[in-house]
Amino acid sequence: MSKGLTCDVVVVGAGMVGAACALYAARAGLGVILVDRGPVAGGTTGAGEGNLLVSDKEPGPELDLALLSGRLWADLAEEFAQAVEYEAKGGLVVAESPASLAALERFADGQRAAGVVAETVAGDALYDLEPRLAPGLPGAVRYPQDCQVMPALAAAHLARASGARLLTGWTVTDVLLRPDGAVRGVRTDRGDIHAPAVVNAAGTWGAELAALAGAALPVLPRRGFVLVTEPLPRLVRHKVYAAGYVADVASDSAALQTSPVVEGTAAGPVLIGASRERVGFDRSFSLPVVRELAAGATRLFPFLADVRAMRAYLGFRPYLPDHLPAIGPDPRVPGLHHACGHEGAGIGLATGTGHLIAQALTAQAPDLDLAPFRPDRFAAASGEAAAGTEAPTATDEEETA
Repeated sequence: MSKGLTCDVVVVGAGMVGAACALYAARAGLGVILVDRGPVAGGTTGAGEGNLLVSDKEPGPELDLALLSGRLWADLAEEFAQAVEYEAKGGLVVAESPASLAALERFADGQRAAGVVAETVAGDALYDLEPRLAPGLPGAVRYPQDCQVMPALAAAHLARASGARLLTGWTVTDVLLRPDGAVRGVRTDRGDIHAPAVVNAAGTWGAELAALAGAALPVLPRRGFVLVTEPLPRLVRHKVYAAGYVADVASDSAALQTSPVVEGTAAGPVLIGASRERVGFDRSFSLPVVRELAAGATRLFPFLADVRAMRAYLGFRPYLPDHLPAIGPDPRVPGLHHACGHEGAGIGLATGTGHLIAQALTAQAPDLDLAPFRPDRFAAASGEAAAGTEAPTATDEEETA
């Protein structure tokens, strides 16, 4: 058993967000240990589609973070070339009626004012962009800033590029505190790691890690399925989704919601989503959900009715009640920083999150106002109890993002 490791910051969670935190902290001159009880990208990241989106975000803190993250992703794409399968393919949000197109255009107007490039596409021009869409659709809004990466590859490359000491298969069992309540490291099943700063990048398990430090953070798992087709030529050029997807992302409902999302990949398969439901950490396969995903995809792209689905997989998005992640220092526990609760946007928001965490760790002025992301913003409503949290029931190590 290894004992007494020492560093400047321990990042808990080797998913995309944790890898980005490790990268930017290391590039800020800090000594970093990245620890996860499972493998790199073994949780939410490995079950994601790799979306880097601005199209689904209304003006506000999350969109600001997405725009910052998009610029940082573009820089990393130049650095890593095609190793992370970065594609600046753009997104296409499709309206299914003239009224829906008018609503999309109003939504896009607000985004444009915040710095998003949003292009209205009407009539036959829609089929110039996506010839295989269902006939008769009135139009769409195209978002050239929407991109995609292969999430597991990207997380691995960011972790490697950080130079951080990577400890996979190490389970954090406690957060170590000094007598004054400040962080002094973490305890794991393989020994203690001493550091004056700990970053909670544990994804859907962010509430559990926060509780080890005595802080309430109401992160809940929101389950989603993805269908993967057989490899195909590039028949779907953009990330294409129906307008209802934006409302589903913003919904507070625990019930099942599905809205068609279809996108091609550099490797050939088409990815089909998206579903959302809060069922704890239930990993059961749901044939009705998968059927709804297939039906929605074929409504958008009828050719998919003749394409074979090779597999389906599920993951758990780390959900916070106000749909904003927790980013930055926790004033209740000096030295504890949070970088979790990004729900389905963690891949896209990871770079901005890691950059802001590194600025906080090195006492630099942050590029964005961290107030909307304050980890203790739920404390007043919950009375510092973990109200609204669901007890973790899964034992699968891969659930640590």
